[in-house]
This record gives sequence, C-alpha cells and structure tokens, in this order.
Amino acid sequence: MEGYRSLTTNAIGFCLLPSELIQYIILRLALPDIVRLKSVNKSISSMISDQDFVRDYNLHSSSATWLFIYKKRWHRDSMLQGYTNCSNRWFKILISDMLKSVAPPGEDLYLLTASGNIFLFALNNRLEVISVNPMSKTVKKIPPSPLGPRGTSSWRRSGIKLLSGPPGSDHFRFLFAEMRENQPILFEYDSRSNEWSSTEAGENVVSAETGRDYGTIYLSAYNGTSGSVIIAKGKGTADQDERDAAAVVRPRFVGWGGNEGGQLAVGFSWGNAIDRLYVYGDGKAMIVRSDGVEDGNSRVMRMLNGLELWGLSSSGGHWELISTVPNELVEKIRKPYGAMMGCLEQRLGVVRAILMSNLEGVWDIVWLCYELESRIWNWVPIPDCKMKGANMAGIAFSSGLTLK
Repeated sequence: MEGYRSLTTNAIGFCLLPSELIQYIILRLALPDIVRLKSVNKSISSMISDQDFVRDYNLHSSSATWLFIYKKRWHRDSMLQGYTNCSNRWFKILISDMLKSVAPPGEDLYLLTASGNIFLFALNNRLEVISVNPMSKTVKKIPPSPLGPRGTSSWRRSGIKLLSGPPGSDHFRFLFAEMRENQPILFEYDSRSNEWSSTEAGENVVSAETGRDYGTIYLSAYNGTSGSVIIAKGKGTADQDERDAAAVVRPRFVGWGGNEGGQLAVGFSWGNAIDRLYVYGDGKAMIVRSDGVEDGNSRVMRMLNGLELWGLSSSGGHWELISTVPNELVEKIRKPYGAMMGCLEQRLGVVRAILMSNLEGVWDIVWLCYELESRIWNWVPIPDCKMKGANMAGIAFSSGLTLK
C-alpha cells in the first residue's frame, strides 16, 4: 500500500495503465486514499463515481475491519484516527470542523462506537449523543433516550451496538441495554423515525446456541465479577421473526475464571493491585491476567502474563473457556503498564480484541484476533499513532468505510 500512495505523485503514468488494472488497484485502497485519488484526473474521478464501482467497493469494504481512536490534548484540537490492517498507517478522519456546530468550546467529547460511516459521540457537559458521518459531512443530534440525559460514564462499551446501513446511507440503529428495577431492558433508536423504543427482555426465549447460528447481537446489561446479565437479540425487529425478540441469558463463571481470589476489575484496570481485567463484548469475555513487577526505581507496575477468551455455553447459563493465547504470543506483546482498558468484538467468524495500556503517559496498543473456525490466534502489529501526551477519548472497532 505504501507504493500505491506514490501513484498520486505520478498521475500521468498511473492513468496510462489498463483500466481493469487501475480499478483492481483502487478497489484495494483504503477509502481516505480513494478520496484523494478523485482529484488526480477526470477519468479516475469518473471511475470512482460509477455506481458499479461504488457497489463493488462497498461490498469489498464490508468485510474490512477498522480501529478508530479519538484522542485530544488539553487546550488543543482533538483528532479521530483510523487504522485498517489492509494498510500500514493511520489515517486522520477530518471531523473537527463538523463538530463545531454542535460542540461549543470546552465541550468534553467521547467516542462511543462506530459502524461503517457512522460515528457516535457523547457530549459529557451537555449530556447528549450525536452522530457524525464524515463521508456525507452530516452531524445529527440524537434525542434523549427514555432514561433521560446521560453522561459519558453511563455508557458501557459492551452494552451498546451501532448498526449502520445500507452501505453509503446515513441510516442507522443504536441499541443499548440497561438494568431498570432489576429487569434487563433493551432500548433502540432508529434514525429513520428519529424515535426511541424500549423492550423488556424475556427469560429463556432463545438459547445461546441458536443465537450463534442466527447472528444474534449480545448486549451486556450488567457485568459483575462472577457473572453477567446479557440481552440476546436478532438484528431484525421482533415483528419480523420470533428469533429477533429480546431474550435474557445470565452466564456465570464457575471455578476457573470466577471466584479465584485476588483483585480484579471490569472494563478498566488502574493501579498495581489488580491482577485480572475482564473485557466483555458480543457475547464473549477476555480475561487479562497480570503480575506486579518492580523496576530499578522501586516503582510497582503490572506485567501481562496470560490471556483467555471465554464464550457463552449452549444454554447461556455459564461462561466456558474457548481458548488461551499461546505463551509465545504473550511473550511478544507483554509490556509493563500502569493502566489498561480493552475493547472486544466478534464479526464474520473472528473475535478481535484491543488492549490499550498506559505507563507514565506512554500508550501501547495490542490488537489480537482469534479465528473461531481454525482456532488460530493472530497478532496485528500497529504503527505508532503518536499518542504520547494525549488523552484517549474513545476507541472502537468498525466495519469498513463506504462510498456514498
């Protein structure tokens, strides 16, 4: 891909290539590079704008995976960066000017989630949520949910899901799960109607095994040290198919992975006493195990010593171990850290995990993939995204950006 970037500096030679080869090359570029190529000449711009090309590119892009990070510096502009494993560099996604219309100076924004071309941000001071589409250059305020205004700390990554589409459109659905009066409730916003709906999840409507076959969404209403309350729902609406009804599963950790003693944390780990970090997402759980270590200056830090991936049992009643990251891979990625957070998703038969750690202002990012069918772990090396001295204000996996 590094060679492809030089194509724009040799526009004449590139344009003399056979059109089939030009289209083959462009189809495999990341969308930010394609946008730049549109300015090379009229013939390339016309090719990229052709509806057949748009369809082919969006189909190809739907299987890609992006990692987005929103970072900011005190009294300086914030920045949204994206990385995809089909390229070897970070892309800057230009949204700062778009945010000025809805976020006054001093507003504290946080990236909640992303899907396709849609990004959701929480405004911590105004207690609002906005959607941003950098391709169509549109920003939209989402009306308050039935629970009322919510600050950044009210949103849990494992409890929200954004579904965008069809590709190239501004339409999306935003779902989240919460416990209300000890009952798991599913809330859903539809951008077409600009309205919210809520559903009380039923008990034992579908099994977790059925959900896996049908592509069910899993949203955590509660994650504790010994178990979780998860809402399972098909991607359609309940009136389309009974399998789309919201159902409750209550998996618990039994034995190993559960009540082992020691200090543990859910979602975010800080300090030198936490020896287990639990990261949840899409009906999966990753347990990050670590030891306390001391450097030459008597500073106590944490050092990664093991990673486990857990999934729902066929009945949904307990968590069961799927795989442990091989020791040789752990040795490659282990570094001392002071704080760590994680992000976990499953899509197209692959479980992806991001572990983002910080040690005295220096950030480190680890991207791991586990292929469920082949049972193989892979490590995706990520170039430096220049995070030193910056605050991390949100991280999200997403499907590929698409042409409108």
